[in-house]
Amino acid sequence: MFGAATAQAKPAHNPNGDLEVPAPADLDSISSMTFSPASDFFAVTSWNNSAYVWQYNQQGQTFAKAQNSGTQPVLTSCWKHDGSGIFLGGCDKAVRLWDLASNQAVQVAMHDAPVRQVAWCPQMNLLITGSWDKTFRYWDTRSPTPAHTGQLPERVYAMDLREDLLVIGTADRSLHALFVTQPQQIKTLASQLKWQTRCVSVFPDKKGFLVGSIEGRVAVSHLAEQDQKDKNFTFKCHRLDTEIYSVNTMSFHNTYGTFVTAGSDGTYNFWDKDSKQRLKAQAKAMYPNGQPAPITCGSFDRTGTIYGYALSYDWSKGYAEYNPTTMKPYIMLHSCKEDEVKPKPKAPTAGRK
Repeated sequence: MFGAATAQAKPAHNPNGDLEVPAPADLDSISSMTFSPASDFFAVTSWNNSAYVWQYNQQGQTFAKAQNSGTQPVLTSCWKHDGSGIFLGGCDKAVRLWDLASNQAVQVAMHDAPVRQVAWCPQMNLLITGSWDKTFRYWDTRSPTPAHTGQLPERVYAMDLREDLLVIGTADRSLHALFVTQPQQIKTLASQLKWQTRCVSVFPDKKGFLVGSIEGRVAVSHLAEQDQKDKNFTFKCHRLDTEIYSVNTMSFHNTYGTFVTAGSDGTYNFWDKDSKQRLKAQAKAMYPNGQPAPITCGSFDRTGTIYGYALSYDWSKGYAEYNPTTMKPYIMLHSCKEDEVKPKPKAPTAGRK
């Protein structure tokens, strides 16, 4: 069964006993892991210039289904709403639409610098791309020219789209929120965090968004001015004593509205922002050299019963510290228990700790 415990000793990179997906031998650091919104498939992109698709089932089986290789590292991916294709963006400055039925990829967007983020808006049949060229662009995938180009003050580092609300995090720690139908009306907010933005995630109710940074901290940020005064807060995570690790990825649970964070400390944790508490902390994944195995990306599947994540070197210590023999990439699937993701009433406390 999926996620069933075994009597065998758990390896250091899998202390939680999650399902390990057999990975290609030439897999490099993993840049994105996204699930199909329509079926039991997930995609992984890598710095080895390739993207991969697997099928999975609730019995704990996975099946490699497809691979697509480009000429430069792939940095980001997102699925079409019907699961028929995947948008791939990366260091070649282009975005390709990989059609899974034909296994062919065609270029549908182009920037002047690497593409860091992509999102698909099915309501408008629109591809949205964010780049290190300091722009975000709208694309009708049938046209080679963008339908809209929005100028930003700095490079795009993070982006999330929920229905019609788009939030973009740039290198100057600014957050830019807009409704897709009104691209000229951008609300720019300064990050509550003091260090580089790594990821953003829009609330399910679209009243705000999460911001994760390299300082092991998350900001809960609201769009309405009154909510900013009353409800904004930050909290520390992915830290151990004096060691501080980056928060690399965050995802909301579509049913319960709780969320998960994962970081370069090799852990993923489930949280409830409304009751301001951690629901579940997972054990830390380690490499054989005793260093944490960073979680570079992750997301829930469409049912919220599976959390997929990838362990791989995050390049935070440069090329000199990378040992491909001992710091291998891993693709993992975690079967979510209800008590890990379901909100809990806030426990009464005697005072603030």
